[in-house]
Amino acid sequence: MTVPEKATTSPEPLLKVSGLVKHFPIKKGLLQRQSGAVQAVDGLDFDVRPGETLGVVGESGCGKSTMGRLVTRLLEPTSGTIEFEGKDITHLNTAQMRPMRRDVQMIFQDPYSSLNPRHTVGAIVSAPFRLQGVTPEGGIKAEVQRLLALVGLNPEHYNRYPHEFSGGQRQRIGIARALALKPKLVVADEPVSALDVSIQAQVVNLLDDLQDELGLTYVIIAHDLSVIRHVSDRIAVMYLGKIVELADRKDLYERPMHPYTKALLSAVPVPDPKRRAKRERILLKGDVPSPIAPPSGCRFHTRCWKATEVCERQEPPLVSLATGHQVACHHPESVSDVQLPPRGPDQAPEEKAGAEAAQKVTKKTES
Repeated sequence: MTVPEKATTSPEPLLKVSGLVKHFPIKKGLLQRQSGAVQAVDGLDFDVRPGETLGVVGESGCGKSTMGRLVTRLLEPTSGTIEFEGKDITHLNTAQMRPMRRDVQMIFQDPYSSLNPRHTVGAIVSAPFRLQGVTPEGGIKAEVQRLLALVGLNPEHYNRYPHEFSGGQRQRIGIARALALKPKLVVADEPVSALDVSIQAQVVNLLDDLQDELGLTYVIIAHDLSVIRHVSDRIAVMYLGKIVELADRKDLYERPMHPYTKALLSAVPVPDPKRRAKRERILLKGDVPSPIAPPSGCRFHTRCWKATEVCERQEPPLVSLATGHQVACHHPESVSDVQLPPRGPDQAPEEKAGAEAAQKVTKKTES
């Protein structure tokens, strides 16, 4: 699997997300009164630069897929803003979003349910052309067959139905459909999680090759850190609706600062028995708290081995502790060289340095 070159940075992000929130109401009784809300996404801030790949990882139920559907405006945000090429698209209606659909597309997780079994491959891949009223040079059929060849399928399969293809081939059909109108941003929601391991590398390499050929920008959602590592320029780690760490790929894997990120990396399979024996495996206690009633303070403190009283009381902001490395933690890892006066009696001695570093950066950002 080839590792992509570092994306060229641009002063103007293609996608900018600020304070993004999505709460799903819980209604009970005959009158359907709201009794609570599922806090699927609760305050996300990030941007995506042209030509780069942002990977988003986390446990199941952390809000990754909801975030992807919010960014592509398949869901209406509760609050926050989404800007695409400097234009606010947060609350555009269906008619206003229609022109934007040419530039923002999504690859869905399940290739078995995302394709209509009653339509042929030709009808599925040509649907974007019909919906947008676009007629490519040479005709729609010739363009669809070109797209099928581009994603590694036989153009002669134009008249076949989805049930005649394997899972990997169906996902390639979904990719061809997403690329039909030459979008600028593609959000891929776990594009390889439903595929055999032998097929995953082929699809990941295909996405990488298409990015180089078409100049695409990706947001790739996954729970497999080994897959994300090969395709991402930057990686955002989510936990219970929030981003807890955002960093360059190399920095994140070599120097994780958030305890949750460190625990995730310790679970990545290592094929070499000698390296596997030396590595420390971190087992998190308990289950992921309910997004209906998340814990106070830091949402990870109920499972964190470094948690103290300040973690229960105060929610840590997402701040930069190093160049391009953002983390939301009172006791971050890999900053033990920072020495500041003691912050509070509730912290263990080995945790003070990291917490004080976060406090120092927080004060700078506030001032």
